[in-house]
Amino acid sequence: MTETIIITGAGGVGKTTLAAAIGVAIAATGARTLVLTIDPAMRLADALGIEDLGDEPRPVAGVANLSAAMLDVSASWEAIIHRYAAPDVGDRLLVNPYFRAIADRFPAAQSYAAGERMAEFIETKLYDVIVVDTPPSGGGIDFFRAPARTGDLVSGKLLKWLTGSRLPGRGVIYQLAARPMLRLADSVLGGAMLSDVAAFLVDLRTMYDGLAARSRTIERYLRSAHIVIATTADPTPLHETHRFFRELGEFAITPDSIVFNRTLPSEWIDDADRPLRGIDDPDLRALAKGNLRTWASEARRQADAIDELSARYTIDVHTIRWRTPPPETLADLRSLIDASSLFGSLPGPTS
Repeated sequence: MTETIIITGAGGVGKTTLAAAIGVAIAATGARTLVLTIDPAMRLADALGIEDLGDEPRPVAGVANLSAAMLDVSASWEAIIHRYAAPDVGDRLLVNPYFRAIADRFPAAQSYAAGERMAEFIETKLYDVIVVDTPPSGGGIDFFRAPARTGDLVSGKLLKWLTGSRLPGRGVIYQLAARPMLRLADSVLGGAMLSDVAAFLVDLRTMYDGLAARSRTIERYLRSAHIVIATTADPTPLHETHRFFRELGEFAITPDSIVFNRTLPSEWIDDADRPLRGIDDPDLRALAKGNLRTWASEARRQADAIDELSARYTIDVHTIRWRTPPPETLADLRSLIDASSLFGSLPGPTS
């Protein structure tokens, strides 16, 4: 059985690096591991030393059993169209400008494509563990909402009204052409705007049964996954972490653990109260003491935030210490996990 670990949280908290580090650590146990990034940036490729990371998994040199891939949204949606639409309908959708705009630019479309790709990799049974790095859009929450929202889009009342109660049902939307604003839109845009919209909506509805069934499968995979929320002690990531616990309940999904990234050593809190030795200049000693107290205050704030989250949600909270420079090699990535209690809490071969 393939285990899935989903790394989510606000943008900028180190999700991609954490996903790569977990993948390296799990692969070292002998488990066939895939790290799938949804982030359009190439940070995962940099962290794993892979150039031109693409939609198809590529082995990671220097780490046996580890592969990596990055979502290609356009390619994924083309595959979705070919899978759920009749050949002639698929051909029309792929060249329709409205479909292209949705598939290429809307965050929800990206998130649904990511879930679809994750499901495909799970069903190949080629991997023991799949580590998914979610997109920063919506703090990662869109990844969990996307299956239901896609089904709602294709089956929505507005779409049914526009396309008619039965397919092809084009009559209703064509009658709207009589409205002056829509006629003006056609003339300004210089094309048959309403015809394109109507064709798009009607063709989209033919995919409903397939997409609805697939969405339920993806939701099942999401509910059975091990969810790790990555955060820092900064206000925005903390706000997003609380938001996850508020909103994931509606999908019957409960996070399994929280990772506080870039934490300061707790011993700094006490170090600020110890006398300084070896600094004779009083001005320099005062400056150094003030600096120590500033860092001690930040370390204390982080410790309080960690304790508050752990107490509120009764969940495992793991820490990864701040380091500079950030991890740049496979050994650096592995050391992140080795120095954390997170590894022992992960499912599958690592448990």
